[in-house]
Amino acid sequence: MNGDRMKENVVIATIKSWNIKNAEKLRKDLKEKYNLWIFTRKEDLTYENLGEIKPIFVFFPHWSWKIPREVYENFTCVGFHMTDLPYGRGGSPLQNLILNKVYETKITAFRITEELDAGEVYLKVPFYVGVGSAEEIYMKASEIIFAKMIPYILEHRPCPTKQSGEIIVFKRRTPDQSDITKADIQNLDDMYDFIRMLDAEDYPKAFIRVGKMKILFSEVHRESEKLVGRFEIIEEE
Repeated sequence: MNGDRMKENVVIATIKSWNIKNAEKLRKDLKEKYNLWIFTRKEDLTYENLGEIKPIFVFFPHWSWKIPREVYENFTCVGFHMTDLPYGRGGSPLQNLILNKVYETKITAFRITEELDAGEVYLKVPFYVGVGSAEEIYMKASEIIFAKMIPYILEHRPCPTKQSGEIIVFKRRTPDQSDITKADIQNLDDMYDFIRMLDAEDYPKAFIRVGKMKILFSEVHRESEKLVGRFEIIEEE
């Protein structure tokens, strides 16, 4: 792994198409100051690879796999969470925020440690999740993380501070919880929130079953006193 030895090295470990696109843009924007490496596979994130690169930071805008202990104990690893930590530690933060009708939140950049989402905080940025599909919201969050938060941390090197406040832990959702008939839906607002919060790349969309048919819902939006969107019907075995 080669790079300009006069520049500091930075690693971004991420997945999702929008994050990879923004990471590549950031690499071009920062090429005069940093060698920026982009990891998109679980196999890339090893102590050996990082030991060769010697990064000043390893950023995790979105990563689906467990980070090895030897990685976060030997390198400065920074995660990003879509809640005002310590509120909302745990899985499915966006979905849990919307279900709890918490639309004003923050994106928190924090030091990754052994305890999930419990590390010291580098930076928080206000963020709104009251409208739009999950994918649209993730894309907006990605823009903030790559255009503002990572550059700020690199430029200012803020000293992280201990989390404060009441610890609220979210539980990761399962695909079966996307069943509309099992959700607590009382009105159109609830239905709008439920469908849109599950509408993103590789996420289990909101659905109902009718016999052997499974109806999937997406692209929902408000239109006067009704909801309009897209549905797909598949036949289950």
